Amino acid sequence: MAQALFYHLIRARPEDTARMLVARALGMGWRIMVRGGDPARLDRIDTRWWVEGEADFLPHGREGGPHDARQPVLIGQGPAVNGAVALVLLDRAEATLEEARGMERVWHLFEAADEAQMAAARAQWTRLTAAGIPAQYWSDETGRWVIKVEKKGEGG
Repeated sequence: MAQALFYHLIRARPEDTARMLVARALGMGWRIMVRGGDPARLDRIDTRWWVEGEADFLPHGREGGPHDARQPVLIGQGPAVNGAVALVLLDRAEATLEEARGMERVWHLFEAADEAQMAAARAQWTRLTAAGIPAQYWSDETGRWVIKVEKKGEGG
């Protein structure tokens, strides 16, 4: 069942949080789409995951290659053509209601210092929960990830 998790990044960096979530999802055998609104950040993530990947490699590809559909993790701005069941959203990237319903998890990462990201996350929360998708709001303000708010889905 679809679940939306909103990560309010006060101390953590988006790249580090995305890496943590992707590693966990891969461990569960899921395919993942990392979608962002900033191509430069996506390039940095791609490069970092290759360079720092020797000890803890995350198999992935950058959108636009000949093997997008085969990538366990696809990084880009477009649709999840790799059969993803989990979606990481960065820099105000969005998921449609239909897409979100078809995922196991949709993670929205938004930075506290960016008001536009905060507003976009609020709008996504409202839209998804109004559609009956269960959601959790997480914060790292204490230095650890803590659930601050949880909204049950339809019938809950």
